[in-house]
Amino acid sequence: MRAKIDPFQAIGVSHLAHELKSQGRSIIHMEFGQPSTGAPRAAIAAAHQVLDTDGMGYWESPALKARIARHYGETYGVAVEPAQIILTCGASPALLLALISSFDPGDRVALARPGYVAYRNTLKALHMTPVEIACGPESRFQLTAAHLAALDPAPASVIVASPANPTGTIIEAAELAAIAQVCRARGIRIVSDEIYHGLSYVGPARSMLEFEPDALVVNSFSKYFSMVGWRLGWLLVPPDHLHRARAFVGNLFLTAPSLSQHAALAALDSRDELEGHVAVYARNRARLLAALPRLGLNAIAPPDGAFYIYADIGHLTTDSLGFCKAMLRETGVAAAPGIDFDPVDGMRFIRLSFAVSTPQIDQALERLTPWFAALASSNQK
Repeated sequence: MRAKIDPFQAIGVSHLAHELKSQGRSIIHMEFGQPSTGAPRAAIAAAHQVLDTDGMGYWESPALKARIARHYGETYGVAVEPAQIILTCGASPALLLALISSFDPGDRVALARPGYVAYRNTLKALHMTPVEIACGPESRFQLTAAHLAALDPAPASVIVASPANPTGTIIEAAELAAIAQVCRARGIRIVSDEIYHGLSYVGPARSMLEFEPDALVVNSFSKYFSMVGWRLGWLLVPPDHLHRARAFVGNLFLTAPSLSQHAALAALDSRDELEGHVAVYARNRARLLAALPRLGLNAIAPPDGAFYIYADIGHLTTDSLGFCKAMLRETGVAAAPGIDFDPVDGMRFIRLSFAVSTPQIDQALERLTPWFAALASSNQK
C-alpha cells in the first residue's frame, strides 16, 4: 500500500508565504483556490443557532440532500433522488469514494494534463494507473471525445473537470455529449468533477448528468458557496451503485460534519450574496486579463470559469517552482507552480488565483509589474 505520490508543491509555497508573513512581510495569497470571503451570512446564523440548541452527532441531513436534489432539477433539468447524494467531508473524500468504490487496483483512468494534482496522486495512492492526456491550446486544455476514442486499450474511467483546475476552461455542451457517447460505446465510466459550477463568466457550465445519467459526480460547498473550512461536499451516484458506495463511506468516513450540513442548507438559498462574490471574481479576472499581457504574459489558458489564470512563463524560466518562490520572496505575491498540474510541461507555467479581493488584485499588479519588467530586461542582456 506504500504508493509513491508526488508532493503538492503549492502547499510548500504557502508555508513559505506564511513564514514570511510571520516575519512582518505583506503577503498576497494567490496560490490556493479558495475564496477570500467566508460562508454566507445566513449559513453562519444557522450554525450559531444550531450550536446553541443541538448536541449534534453522526448524521446525514435529509433536508440538505433533498435541497441538493432540487438544485439539480432547477439548474440542469435533471431528476435526481435525494438518496443518490452521499454527503462527504469535502470534495476530496468524494473523489476518493468515487474511485475506491468503482474501480480496482491496476485499473487505468484517463485525465487531462494539465489537471488538478490530487487526481493523479489519488489514483497512485489507490494503485490505479493515471493515463494523462496532453491537452494544449488546440483543445483549450481540455479532454475531448477524440482523445478518448483514440486510447487503446480503453481505460476503465475518465475524470472530466469543467470548469477545470488549473485552467478554468469549460467543456461546451456538444463536446460533453460526444464524450458521453464515446464512453458509453467503449465502456468507460465517467467521474465528473463539478466543484467550480456556479463560477462561470461565459455562460453556465453544463453537468455531465445531462448527457450521462450514470456518471459519478463530485461537488463541494468550498468554491461557489465559499465554505472551504466547513469541509462539506457530496458524491452523486447512480441508483445501482448506491449500496456499494454507502458501504465504503460508512466504514471509511462515517458522516460529514453535522454543523456544516445545517449551515449548507442555508447557503443553498443565499444566491444573491453568492452572486455578489462571482461579480467580484469577474472584475478581478477582467483586471488580470487586461494587465498580464503588459507583464509579458501573453499565453494564457481561457479562464472561462473557476478563479484561475494559468499562464505560460516559458520565456522567462523552465523552473516554475523556483520562479514562484523567488516571486514570493521578492514581491510578496504567492502563486502555484505549474509543475503541480503538469509533470511534463508544467515547469513553464504558473497559476494565479483571483479569488482574493479586488484591492489585493490591484496591489499584486503594482508589485508584479516592475518585477516582471526587470526579469524581461535581464533576459534581453
